[in-house]
Amino acid sequence: MTALFYLIPVALFLGLLGLGAFLWSLRTGQYDDLDGAAQRILFDEEDAPSRDD
Repeated sequence: MTALFYLIPVALFLGLLGLGAFLWSLRTGQYDDLDGAAQRILFDEEDAPSRDD
């Protein structure tokens, strides 16, 4: 029973920490362009230097 006095505040703190990290990621724009990064990897950059080995 005394373990609950430690586990409940720890669980609440970790939950609030996760919620804070999620809200921070929303504010900084981490989820703005999900499709752009997925499509960007499929195309070569035209400005990339050519390698002549």
